[in-house]
Amino acid sequence: MSKVSIIIPCYCSSSFLPGVVSRVAAVMDRQDYEIVLVNDCSPDNTFDVISSLARNDSHIIGINLAHNAGQHAAIFAGFHYATGEEIVCMDDDGQTPPDEIPALLEGIRGEHDVAYARYQTKKHSAFRNFGSYINDVMACILIGKPKDLFLSSFFAMKRYVMDELLCYENPFVYLPGLVLRTTSHLCNVDITHKERLSGNSGYTFKKLLGLWLNGFTAFSVKPLRIADFLGSIVAGMGFLYLIYTLVMYFLRPGQVAGWNSLMAVLLILGGSIMLMLGMIGEYLGRTYISINKAPQFVIRETVHMENDEYRDLREEK
Repeated sequence: MSKVSIIIPCYCSSSFLPGVVSRVAAVMDRQDYEIVLVNDCSPDNTFDVISSLARNDSHIIGINLAHNAGQHAAIFAGFHYATGEEIVCMDDDGQTPPDEIPALLEGIRGEHDVAYARYQTKKHSAFRNFGSYINDVMACILIGKPKDLFLSSFFAMKRYVMDELLCYENPFVYLPGLVLRTTSHLCNVDITHKERLSGNSGYTFKKLLGLWLNGFTAFSVKPLRIADFLGSIVAGMGFLYLIYTLVMYFLRPGQVAGWNSLMAVLLILGGSIMLMLGMIGEYLGRTYISINKAPQFVIRETVHMENDEYRDLREEK
């Protein structure tokens, strides 16, 4: 049976991570597996917990990032240390039930390359659910996601897909965009979403906005085309309004308020120009950062047990 690598990005999960890991180990007990725990520079003692787990279980690899890189970049860091033929990614909060891992693996043991968990009822907060809905709509429009495909942070993929994803070296990591451009053999597996064990989600509005920008400026030029379309519409409205103003000036001299109409046109056009320039600037800025080879993540240290001794996995890379 193929070896399975289970990658779990961790952020402020010190209190419930041991329970999640023990549940994963219980599910995978009869199969060759490894668990890659990636601490995304948590401000609490999450990496201390990861280190303790890794020192006492040879199936566990602990990775500590030097700065907070975000969930998708943390998963990418885990990819670099995954040795399995089948890859599973899941959350650290207990909401993605480990006992559903076999169902996801079954989903990729046929014609499908990637299997995403689809929740019948999501247990996230209203804010998180709204953000997921907006992300889904934008993904359909901008990066060509099939409408019937549900994207989630709990998914399994074949090794070759992960190897292809690792060819991406730019700093702005957005996993759905990378997966969708790698393969079209995708499926959903229905599972039950659990309540979060404790605490709150690490996703803030700022982080969600940054994730959306990663996806829709790094993998699509449609925002620029939409900006062009809106600019054309606004310019056309301004031209029609100018004609209307001239006609009214000759039909009703003295009744046209030139200052008001001028200010309205200036505000519309000025706002539109600023919007378009901001969009272009976002693309140029990301291109500049990519050319400068900004890292996706920086690994500060790794912990793993082998023959009762520690070894730094970086020596193997």
